[in-house]
Amino acid sequence: MAVVVGLVAFGLSQTGGAGTPAAGGHHRSSPPPARGASGSAPTAATALPFPDPSGQGMAPGPNLAPGSNPSVLPGDVLIADEGNSRLLVVNPAGDIVWQFPKPGELPAGTTFLRPDDAFFTATGGNILATEETDQVVSLLNIAQHRILWRYGTPGIPGSGPNQVDNPDDAMMLPNGDVLVADIKNCSILLIGPGAHTPLQRFGIQDTHCYHQPPLRFGSPNGAFPLTDGNYLITEINGDWVDEMTLSGKILWSTHPPGVTYPSDTNEVSPGVYLTVDYSTPGQIVEFNQAGQLLWRYGPTSGPGMLNHPSLCEPIPTNGDILCNDDANDRVIVVDPRTNQIVWQYGHTGVQGSAPGYLSGPDGVDLAPPYSMLVRHAPTMGLPPGHCASGLPAGACTVFP
Repeated sequence: MAVVVGLVAFGLSQTGGAGTPAAGGHHRSSPPPARGASGSAPTAATALPFPDPSGQGMAPGPNLAPGSNPSVLPGDVLIADEGNSRLLVVNPAGDIVWQFPKPGELPAGTTFLRPDDAFFTATGGNILATEETDQVVSLLNIAQHRILWRYGTPGIPGSGPNQVDNPDDAMMLPNGDVLVADIKNCSILLIGPGAHTPLQRFGIQDTHCYHQPPLRFGSPNGAFPLTDGNYLITEINGDWVDEMTLSGKILWSTHPPGVTYPSDTNEVSPGVYLTVDYSTPGQIVEFNQAGQLLWRYGPTSGPGMLNHPSLCEPIPTNGDILCNDDANDRVIVVDPRTNQIVWQYGHTGVQGSAPGYLSGPDGVDLAPPYSMLVRHAPTMGLPPGHCASGLPAGACTVFP
């Protein structure tokens, strides 16, 4: 259970209906046990790069907002600090324990510009980052501080081989394949390990981004793993979320309730989904397959109000929610039982690059073994190498 003592005094809490469970809907009353996607304790396939202990017993450091409680985090946090063109790993006390790139670290002629999302791979030893506005997906080795592989042509959008147009939320499957939402090409790409041409494409890949899956997608901005082996696609245009198999079959689609601009929808538990509203005031919304509201956090004023949040993911050890609140220049943890912010790195609405400051953070992940892909690795679906029968022509393409 998150501890919130003292947060009201420091101005981090927001009450008065900021977050509410829907009548008869799901709402947490006690923290769930730490579980992996397969129902067992999560493990990484390699030595963990950030073996710091959980925040239990840690005192908040000077880089955190006053009143922050480190104990709500089970370990370190990866932040895509887009405005500063860097990735940070911050421990629960608010100390920076890793940064990429460090000054002078990139080879001559290599750029790393405005990373908007970053996730640990299922082995825990690498990070996959998207540089959305620079049209590149980059695989980084954590220990070596270097880029191992890139897909895309830096600075040049396109739809041909080794080209993307606003790539978002790249996910590495356990076999090394990369699944990435290709937003402005209205499609989802599957790319083989180290490759510069796609293995498979979902969607006809044109510029008419509206809801007609699997033929085309309404500006897809995420393809997140589900514990049933399928993937959850978020479509910005029209406020849609779809469950899709890696043979291109759409199993269902629904509207996240009351959301204007859905972003990076992912799974809390089987049948319960989490999305954010990239708006101001922003929202965090839990819903089910029928589009029924289960819980909402959306203060319209005060220190708890969100300003264009783009990603939240559940913390598996306690049921709290980790989020990046982009235009507020902060990463936060929200306790859905009290509807309060209980941890914050970054000064609200103040950009900066010094310790304790961020500039438009646009992506976040927990460090292994609690990271998104380590938790989901046991049940992540792998591509069958063919398309489902009966799909519209062009909806699913397997390349030779």
